[in-house]
Amino acid sequence: MIGIISDIHGNYVALKEVLARLDFMGITEIYCLGDVVGYYSQINECCEELQRRNILCVMGNHDWYFVAKSFCPRSKSVNDCLGYQRKIITKENLRWLSSFPVFHEIDNIFMVHGGWADPIDEYLIPERDYFSRIEGRFFASGHTHVQQVVRFEELDKIYCNPGSVGQPRDLNPHAAFAVFDGNEFSLHRVSYDIGKVGRLMEKAGFSGYYYGCLMTGASRLQWAEKDTD
Repeated sequence: MIGIISDIHGNYVALKEVLARLDFMGITEIYCLGDVVGYYSQINECCEELQRRNILCVMGNHDWYFVAKSFCPRSKSVNDCLGYQRKIITKENLRWLSSFPVFHEIDNIFMVHGGWADPIDEYLIPERDYFSRIEGRFFASGHTHVQQVVRFEELDKIYCNPGSVGQPRDLNPHAAFAVFDGNEFSLHRVSYDIGKVGRLMEKAGFSGYYYGCLMTGASRLQWAEKDTD
């Protein structure tokens, strides 16, 4: 059995609860589908916990913005958070982020952050025609923050998005992860102290705009639009 996590985004409070649940389930082999950094304030804690547990991570778009000294073309708030994180990350953790591969295969699971047309920044919609063009049987990617398993019976292929540890966007605020038993993916959720994340963000100088979406499991844009109605 292996655990699959993704899109932690500096949310160490959520990461600790997910890892504790995986420990309780007796799962010690864990893989991360990228975006360790971005959005929330505890990036060093996240990096160090993943390294301590020898959790292999693939490169996410936020990780890429970070190590390439780049920026997000879509979001000012993402760039605000990255700017803060660049000031606090340790040199050791930055070197570790720079080591991420864009693709990994383990136990016949093909893993990327985005998709197989663009491993770092593709917002994948899992459809039959898409997976008919890709070799393999088991696939896992993150990036959308939406947890799902899609089976293509006629292709004998299964796709899994474990959802987001640190910022779910499927209207469920609980931290998300998946487990693979060799033949099937199962989806899991765990609650965590969202209020603590907010307090840490306030301490770092960020308003509720930057973390309020955690309370509902909406995207930041959805939450901001609702908040202004």
